[in-house]
Amino acid sequence: MGRTKKVGSAGRFGPRYGRRIRLSVKEVEAKQKKAHRCPMCKKLSLQRISAGIWECKKCGAKFAGGAYTPRTE
Repeated sequence: MGRTKKVGSAGRFGPRYGRRIRLSVKEVEAKQKKAHRCPMCKKLSLQRISAGIWECKKCGAKFAGGAYTPRTE
């Protein structure tokens, strides 16, 4: 897959859908894929399992949260 430094994970879309949408997809995916802090054990090991479901890789805690981040504003 051709990914570039500018568009990152949204490089899979190629020239389709427009620049603004691809950049917003890049930002959202960067937020959701990073390791978040677990509210139970306070480690940076919380990962997204699917939309709204989060699991800590260290303590095994699993809970519902936001679609892209564990806590929504």
